[in-house]
Amino acid sequence: MTKAQYRQLVAALPKAELHLHIEGSLEPELMFQLAERNAIQLPYASVDALRQAYQFHNLQEFLDLYYQGMSVLQTEQDFYDLTWAYLQRSAAEGVIHVEIFFDPQGHLQRGVDFSVQIEGIYRALCDGQTQLGISFRLILSFLRHLSEQSAFETLELAMPWLNRIDGVGLDSSELGHPPEKFARVFARCRELGLRVTAHAGEEGPPEYVWQALDLLKVQRIDHGNRALEDEVLIERLRNEQIPLTVCPLSNLKLCVVEDMSQHPILKLLDAGLRATVNSDDPAYFGGYLQDNFAALLAHLPITDAQILQLIRNSFIGSWLSDSEKQACLKRLEAAASEVMP
Repeated sequence: MTKAQYRQLVAALPKAELHLHIEGSLEPELMFQLAERNAIQLPYASVDALRQAYQFHNLQEFLDLYYQGMSVLQTEQDFYDLTWAYLQRSAAEGVIHVEIFFDPQGHLQRGVDFSVQIEGIYRALCDGQTQLGISFRLILSFLRHLSEQSAFETLELAMPWLNRIDGVGLDSSELGHPPEKFARVFARCRELGLRVTAHAGEEGPPEYVWQALDLLKVQRIDHGNRALEDEVLIERLRNEQIPLTVCPLSNLKLCVVEDMSQHPILKLLDAGLRATVNSDDPAYFGGYLQDNFAALLAHLPITDAQILQLIRNSFIGSWLSDSEKQACLKRLEAAASEVMP
């Protein structure tokens, strides 16, 4: 098949996305709309000027702009509109299940109540399920550049809403903030029955992946690219079939890889690891789930079998129930039999 045919094939297959920061789906157009609604002055003259600012050399440079963009999110309706816009895009790309992160600490610091955030996001997710057919899981993500105490305080604020929160994650600046910093927080989250995941092995070393597994006892690793540097770690991830939520365009934009042709996702698959494809912060990194698959198709010798395996992995590695997973996999195989030669 041609690359264009492969792109159409991917679009036709039902998919899950497991690594998406909802604040990172804030497109410049919506950012300006919300800024006007909330009488906030952005330091950019136009949408084009804002897009031109999306040039990053590392994770920290991106995060500086990311947190600045959050400033326009003020009301429950703002969080609803943000989430609904992402869900509409996802539905158009064949996504049928999403597991999204939100960063409450980034909003609490601005005086936005926890209830305002979760009410808007959760209402949109419920509407997405009924109107678009997209199931979901919601993940509260702690900011690792902040203190353990801040994480515990945020968890306390979340207590009345735990029936809406499926798990917790760990994101933000990786270097200098190892997972061990939050071992006690994650232990408490596990006691509360929450699932756990953590960003590790993106800019941080393989040791951070080990810590996430051994100290945080995570059920999957977000990113995990640098696990390939440690053969023993690869064996551990393979034996335990720990899902890796890999984000190709994010890796390129943040200079984790110099060129998409050097992306390690096929090496992860060849090593028997449960890699998945995700968009991370699509408004900032140049594309949503479909665009990430398209980038792999354009630059790597990826086969239809590998594409199908990456999509299978996304359902297997999700936090859906076993019966829900099987239903999604059956739906995937049915669609694949129709569109694959």
